[in-house]
Amino acid sequence: MNPALRLKQILLVVGDVATLYVALFVTLFIRYGVTWEGAETQSHFQPFSILFAVWILVFYINGLYEIGRMKNTATFLKNLGAATFVAATISVAFFYFITIYGITPKTNLFIFLLLAFVFMYLWRTFYNNALGQHLPVTSVAFFRQSKVTEEIAREITENPQLGYRVVHDVESADLIVVPPQAGNGTHVTTLYRYALAGVEITDTTTFYELVFGKLPIAELEEAWFLKSLANRHTIYDFFRTPVEILMALVILIITLPVMALIAILIKLTSRGPVIFKQVRTGEFGKEFTLYKFRSMIANAADGSAEAGIGAVWKTENDPRFTRVGRIIERTHVDELPQLWNILKGDASFVGPRPERPAFVMELKEKIPYYELRHLVRPGIAGWAQLQYKYGSSVEDAYKKLEYDLYYLKNRSFLLDFSIILKTVKLFFVRPA
Repeated sequence: MNPALRLKQILLVVGDVATLYVALFVTLFIRYGVTWEGAETQSHFQPFSILFAVWILVFYINGLYEIGRMKNTATFLKNLGAATFVAATISVAFFYFITIYGITPKTNLFIFLLLAFVFMYLWRTFYNNALGQHLPVTSVAFFRQSKVTEEIAREITENPQLGYRVVHDVESADLIVVPPQAGNGTHVTTLYRYALAGVEITDTTTFYELVFGKLPIAELEEAWFLKSLANRHTIYDFFRTPVEILMALVILIITLPVMALIAILIKLTSRGPVIFKQVRTGEFGKEFTLYKFRSMIANAADGSAEAGIGAVWKTENDPRFTRVGRIIERTHVDELPQLWNILKGDASFVGPRPERPAFVMELKEKIPYYELRHLVRPGIAGWAQLQYKYGSSVEDAYKKLEYDLYYLKNRSFLLDFSIILKTVKLFFVRPA
């Protein structure tokens, strides 16, 4: 990550934590007129410190530490309000269900929550207006123009908070972005001279990945895949499988009552089986049966043999959803039976979303490198699902593949954990 972006993220987290403690101290001062060393302050310090860690986690899940979103827009205010509401609800539950700290701050909590939202809004607005856009930036020059570099330039120009500024004079650049093949041609001497002068050199693919969190398929070559995807993450895969099986078992046991209720509701409100089974393409192109709670009418034209109709793209407001089905699909609880797919080894918690064989046949003919997404087990959650809207066309599949390839290249426990945390939000909020 760009050092300037990392600095901005650190400053943002530190500022949020400081804002929460200021709101707490002001609350106690209003109520008791106490100092930092006072008994009331000390009795509130530990439980509220635990809560503040939860607040930061909620903010992270809601994307409030993604620098690209740090602009004073209606979306920013909506996300901040939603995150604060969730954190406030958790705070209320914390003090009324966990009593080991000996305090149940009714008035104090109300005052704190009000001040926390006001102070957080003021701090975040100030950050977005001033600090977020005026910290040191990296000047970027493109060694050769293309559609991809134009896309990058447009993105960083519209989002100065990313910490980059486009310059047209290569001599004044801190970072020069070159095409992947530039190092093999007549420009090596020139680039070598810039590197010796302290200028950072990177290729278009790497910089695009840094800015967008995806990979530009149009810029990739076969050699790139051999270099970037040859590593099979052996140690990562070795430990990942047993951890996922254990997690799947625990979640399965915990959610059994919920799944039983969903099964009853489906059976009572529509005809057909409770569990929907469908063949999908998994790791190395192996087909497997995916399990979900049925959310559509029985024998819907969704590629089922009973319907006698070929595979049909599901749309966001598909009329084939039942009343209960629309609810469980929007909250993603229809995915719970896929825990069995994880236990069988057909799927993982995180990975590219599996498609039906009919779609795979079509997409691999129209989209370069599409089959590479089958190098890993498919997932219930995924980087592409977080970053891109619901896909229902070849163009959407192309865009999502760029994110899938990013995941293949960068997958790790940390990235998986981040994806799982952010996926939690999808149980409550429909992606835009």
